[in-house]
Amino acid sequence: MPDSTEIVRTGRVWKFGDQINTDLILPNTAFRLPKHEQHKFAFESIRPGWVDAVRPGDLIVGGDNFGMGSSRPVGAVLHACGIVGVVAETINGLCLRNLTNESIPAINCPGIGAMFNEGDNARIDFRTGAVENLTQGRSIRGIPLAPLLADIVIAGGVIPMLVAEGFIESEPFVAAVN
Repeated sequence: MPDSTEIVRTGRVWKFGDQINTDLILPNTAFRLPKHEQHKFAFESIRPGWVDAVRPGDLIVGGDNFGMGSSRPVGAVLHACGIVGVVAETINGLCLRNLTNESIPAINCPGIGAMFNEGDNARIDFRTGAVENLTQGRSIRGIPLAPLLADIVIAGGVIPMLVAEGFIESEPFVAAVN
C-alpha cells in the first residue's frame, strides 16, 4: 500500500521549450472567460488543439523558466486540463507556487529536456526528485519538492490545507444579509 505522503505521478509526457510564459499557457482571449472555460484555450497560440489531445494524468516536461511572467492562474488551468505534474529545467517561482496551490507537484530538473521525447511515459517521484523515462529506460534526479510544498500538494491544494488546519472556513462568512 502506498505511503500517504508519497507524491509519485506516472503518465504521458508533453514537452514544451524554454521561456514558456503564462500568456502562452493562458492567452488573453481566455483570461476573462468564466473559470470553467479558461482551460479550453491552454497553449492555443503555440499548440493549437493541444487541449483536445491532453488526457487526465498527463505530465509536462518544460525547458528553462517555465511559467515566467504574470500570475495568471496557470495551476487551475492545467489542473482543469488533467495535468498531474510538471518537471522542467527551471520553473519560475511564481508559477511553481501557483501549481502547488492547485495540488500539482512541480520540480526543477536540469537536463530533463534531453531525457524525453513527447509522448514518452514518465514516472516522477516529486519527494525524492527521481525522474524515470519508462519508454526509454533512462533516469535522472531533479531537485526534490520542498517539504511545505509537498504538504500543500498532499492536502489537495492551499485552500483545502487552510480549511483542514482551521485557518479559514470551508464556506465563506457572510457579514450582513440584505
